[in-house]
Amino acid sequence: MKQVVDARLQQAIDESVRQEILRRIAAAEREHDVTVLYAVESGSRAWGFASPNSDYDVRFIYAHKPDWYLSVDLEAKRDVIEYPIVDEIDINGWDVRKALQLFNKSNPAIVEWLQSPLVYGDDGYFAAQLRPLLASGYSLNKGVYHYLHMAKTNYRGYLKGSEVRLKKYFYVLRPLLAIRWLLAHRTVAPIEFARLLTMLTEEAVRTEVDKLLAVKMRSDELQTGPQVQVLNQFIETELARYEQFTPLDNNNRLDMTELNRILRGSMAVR
Repeated sequence: MKQVVDARLQQAIDESVRQEILRRIAAAEREHDVTVLYAVESGSRAWGFASPNSDYDVRFIYAHKPDWYLSVDLEAKRDVIEYPIVDEIDINGWDVRKALQLFNKSNPAIVEWLQSPLVYGDDGYFAAQLRPLLASGYSLNKGVYHYLHMAKTNYRGYLKGSEVRLKKYFYVLRPLLAIRWLLAHRTVAPIEFARLLTMLTEEAVRTEVDKLLAVKMRSDELQTGPQVQVLNQFIETELARYEQFTPLDNNNRLDMTELNRILRGSMAVR
């Protein structure tokens, strides 16, 4: 894997942790005989609202040697690499073919990984070739339905009681603001919460969000507190509105020859 010297990453991730993450990625390459094409931080640290003890959610795309893809074995081959969480570092990756197949379906994970502001490694080819295809191939409708499901699940599961897990507000607000972005700009929503906050025009809601951000970024991941009524009312209004969502005329289609070209190119750069 080609390491990336990224000022944002260096500011957000302690250097000793970064070095340990790079060591584990290199160990995964050796253990599985693969080349990591692209590795990023995902989750709350990339979104910009991590607690001091948030996990490091490291995700990567890798390629096997060409012969691996030409095998005629009937047995299905594993296309993910996963490790248990150790010392708050959660690392797993997808084979490049799996990643491209899911990208073709506007899979939210690969779409967000391509936009992560915190990059550990980049071969200079895979992500650079794939990002421009978001404009022509991303399904806005799938994005809306994904974020709506995420918001509903987290709201109903964590924010309906009198005492709630405060961090879960951001797991509801982020997808709701992402929907606003999708509908307003008709482009892929950014993953950074600070950018999504530009879509929030309700001053009373913004005041409560800012207060909650300050609490979250200095508190434990499991911090609880009373319901924030202003936020709950805002969330319920937004959920009710998006339940009436009418699909957009967004029939973007990817040219599979482009994805196949990226697949072949990713193997060639090993």
